Amino acid sequence: VALAAQLSLSLAECPGTGSAQAGRAAACQGCPNQGLCAAGAAGPDPAEAAELRARLRAVRHTVLVLSGKGGVGKSTFSALLAHGLAADETKQVALLDIDICGPSIPKIMGLEGEQVHQSGSGWSPVYVEENLGVMSVGFLLSSPDDAVIWRGPKKNGLIKQFLRDVDWGEVDYLIVDTPPGTSDEHLSIVQYLSATHIDGAVIVTTPQEVSLQDVRKEINFCRKVKLPIIGVVENMSGFVCPKCKNESQIFPPTTGGAEKMCQNLNVSLLGKVPLDPQIGKSCDRGQSFLAEAPESPATLSYRNIIQRIQEYCEQHHFQEEKIM
Repeated sequence: VALAAQLSLSLAECPGTGSAQAGRAAACQGCPNQGLCAAGAAGPDPAEAAELRARLRAVRHTVLVLSGKGGVGKSTFSALLAHGLAADETKQVALLDIDICGPSIPKIMGLEGEQVHQSGSGWSPVYVEENLGVMSVGFLLSSPDDAVIWRGPKKNGLIKQFLRDVDWGEVDYLIVDTPPGTSDEHLSIVQYLSATHIDGAVIVTTPQEVSLQDVRKEINFCRKVKLPIIGVVENMSGFVCPKCKNESQIFPPTTGGAEKMCQNLNVSLLGKVPLDPQIGKSCDRGQSFLAEAPESPATLSYRNIIQRIQEYCEQHHFQEEKIM
């Protein structure tokens, strides 16, 4: 009980890695990262930050896709967000997969078996279309079945390499697909990108309480590390039978679903995406569901959500320019 109380106190009072009290506050005692935070080593050093800024200076908007819970369709959402943004041929879109141990983006994007190529200016992304490039650890594996069994520092090093060594070029939207949780990869990407610019995070959930419980942690994580929250997407939100048109709640929102959670935590609900079996089939084939089922209720919901994300990014960019 004493240990649980101490852990609860530490979690509640953690000052965050960017705070002047990082590693020095009472809640930091006993934390394995206390030394790193106290030394200011939790984020990139000045030379490293300058390197990241130089590489990413041509990226206009950066959006992280997060979820505390696995299996809520986060990678699917990331892929379809990228497809939806790239539907405008005047926009250049990049999709970065930092789910180091479970890279599903190559399969979803129809790029399984592709390899990363080195050029004089760095690694070249693998392109789905001329205006849609992708980078993932999946391109570095000899087989899609290979297990990546790495500790945190090695995963963090690869994330840094993806940001620093990939020749992203001129990009309107960089979408970052993250693994579940609030751990190494999440801290690393936020800290590395803090040297540049992040528009914010889109948080994906499903309606049931077992998912919302973890998503609340993700929202608290964003607030702790000062990552703006663009909004929440409720995925797998009901299912309409294509034959009888009867609607069923496959994941019942027993505590009010994402809508109630967003009201309680004062975050925006970007929209609800209904279940559609065609989404899974399209992902397995590496095709865009938005293109294959343009009239589906799920596609219409995706398009509305994507429009809201674009509007947020443009407004955020406008406000930053005014401040500058």
